[in-house]
Amino acid sequence: MNSIHAAPAPKLPRTFVDDPCVLNPLIERIAKAAPDTDQEGAFPEAAFRWLAEAGLLAITLPGHDLDFDLRQTARLLHLLKRIGSANLAVGRVYEGHINALYLIHLYATPEQRTRWYADVTQHQRLFSVWNTQADNGVRIDEANSFDNTYYLSGTKTFCSGAGWIQRPLITGELQATDQQGNQRKGWQMAIVPTEHVSPIAQDVQFWQPLGMRSSASFKLDFTGIELTGSDLLGQPGDYFHQPYFSGGAIRFAAVQLGGAEALYDATRQFLTALNRTNDLLQQTRLAEMAYLIESGNHWLQAAGDKTDRWLAEGADWTKIVAYANMTRTAIEEICLRIMPLAERCVGARGLLRPHPFERIHRDLTHYLRQPAPDATLVDIGNYVVTKPQSADELWH
Repeated sequence: MNSIHAAPAPKLPRTFVDDPCVLNPLIERIAKAAPDTDQEGAFPEAAFRWLAEAGLLAITLPGHDLDFDLRQTARLLHLLKRIGSANLAVGRVYEGHINALYLIHLYATPEQRTRWYADVTQHQRLFSVWNTQADNGVRIDEANSFDNTYYLSGTKTFCSGAGWIQRPLITGELQATDQQGNQRKGWQMAIVPTEHVSPIAQDVQFWQPLGMRSSASFKLDFTGIELTGSDLLGQPGDYFHQPYFSGGAIRFAAVQLGGAEALYDATRQFLTALNRTNDLLQQTRLAEMAYLIESGNHWLQAAGDKTDRWLAEGADWTKIVAYANMTRTAIEEICLRIMPLAERCVGARGLLRPHPFERIHRDLTHYLRQPAPDATLVDIGNYVVTKPQSADELWH
C-alpha cells in the first residue's frame, strides 16, 4: 500500500479553523494543485500531506480543536465545506477519514482508541469507511475461536482513497462463535492495518467516472486478508445504529456545498476576466447563486447546532435523522439549481479546460449522486406526518 509520509511540522493554532487568514492559504494551495491529479489512478497525496502538517487529520481527536466530545459539529461542517471548495475529491476522502474517526469515538474500546488515535497523531495515517459492495460482498469468518483470528473474503466497491488509505474501516457479514458456543452474526466493522496484511488486490478499471477521478475509488478484493479480534470495531449491527448512520449525511452535504461555492467563485472570476460583470442578466444569476449558497450555509449551521443539542438532550433519534435528511436534500437541491445558473453564465467557453469550472462541474455532478435520495425524502415525510406539532414547533 502507498502511504503518506508527512514530516513533522508545527501545528497551526487550535483556533485556526475559524481564522480565514490562516485557513485560506491552505485552501488556496489545495485548489491550485487540484488540476494536477484530475485523472483516473491519481490521488492528491500532496494535499493530504498539507492537511497532516496542519493538524487537520487529528482535528477531531481528544484535546484537539474539534474534539467530538466538545460537540463542535457546525464548525466541523464549515471545515468540510472549505476543503470541498478547494477540491471535491480531497473533501470526499477527508470526510471518510472523519467518519471513520467518529465511529471509533463511538464504538472502540479504550485500548483501540489509544492505538488508532496514535496512528493519526504519530504516523499521519489516513482512515476511511468502505461499506459499499455489489454481489460478491465481504464476509468475516472466524478462523479459530481459540486464537481469535478472522479471515476476510469478497470485495468492496467505491473504496475512495484505495491504496492510499492505511486504515480502512470496512464492513462485512460476520460468522463467528463466542467462547460459550453462541453464534455471533451480523454486519461487523473492522479496521485493516494495511502494512501488516497481504496486499489487497485492486481493480483500477472499475473507476472510470465522469468526475471525482482523483478520489481513486477502486474496487478492492479482501479475500485472504487475516485480522485479529483487536481489529474488529464494536459489535455486529453497531454500524447501522441511529442516528449516527443516517445523521452523518450532513458531513457529505457540507462537502457538496463547498463544491457549489467553488463553482460560484469560478463563475465570478470567469466573468470578471471577460468584463461581463456589468451585465444585468449575469448579475441576476450571480445574485441567485449567492443567496442559494447562503441558504446552504444556514442549513449547515442549523444542522450542526441542532444535532449537538438533540444528542446532548437524548432526543428521539428519528428527529435527528429527519433533520439530517432535510439538510442533505436541501443542499442537493441548492447545488442542482446553482449548476445550470453557472453554466448559463460561462457558456461553452467556460466549459473548456483548463478553466477550473469544467472540472468542478464534473466533480460536483458525480458527488451529488449519493445513495437512496428518494428513500431519504420518504423518510422525511414519514416523520413529519406522524408529529402533531405545527410547522413552527416541529424542530424545536
